Amino acid sequence: MHDKRPVLSSRLEELIPPEINNNSFYADLKAFARRPDLMTFLEIGSSSGEGSTHALVSGIRQRPDNRDVRLFCMEVSRQRAKALTRHYRDDGFVHCYNLSSVPAASFPDDEELIHYFCKVRYPFNRRKAAAKLGVARRDLRRDIEYIAESGKDGHGIRTIKSENGIRHFDFALIDGSEYTGERELWEVIGARIIALDDIRTFKCWNAHRIMKAHPGYKLFRMSRRVGNGYSIFVRNH
Repeated sequence: MHDKRPVLSSRLEELIPPEINNNSFYADLKAFARRPDLMTFLEIGSSSGEGSTHALVSGIRQRPDNRDVRLFCMEVSRQRAKALTRHYRDDGFVHCYNLSSVPAASFPDDEELIHYFCKVRYPFNRRKAAAKLGVARRDLRRDIEYIAESGKDGHGIRTIKSENGIRHFDFALIDGSEYTGERELWEVIGARIIALDDIRTFKCWNAHRIMKAHPGYKLFRMSRRVGNGYSIFVRNH
């Protein structure tokens, strides 16, 4: 019997090694997870749970009130979500969602990709810009195909909020698809803490710019040297 899943989508079924591990971002995430005034956490892009998820879970485990804490982990990949659920099946505060954070219809259009690769990232190297743009177009198409085929399309963040009676999360980490960072940001604005990974790539470069200019937040930490860069913002009030 032949596998009917799109061949192009197979990369999202692969387990990948953690990128947030034994670095300053990991330490910052763990420190926030230990704070007793933060009770609801959202992690977008948990993968199999060995990177940023491990940092958050490790911090929450150290809290005497961890039974009252809720960590919502989002992962659209079926295989990664299964591994994630197995990994933390004994931690009652971990709630795993195999959903797309935002609808595929809201993913960036071609003009946004062209602007980033040709005007922002490689403005003086047309050949490299064209090559990177081609890869981005292919990968974006694969992501959209995967979401459509998996039946996980929809407003995943809104679903979590609605099902759990949450207006604003206390803490939100954006580290999902390479193409949804800015869209996810608009869904979590209002959270007390917002952390962005990969601020030097398409994923969160504009989300980072938006947060730096946002009057309701101040920059807590930023590094361009760790991985593809990260930043953490704290709400003013």
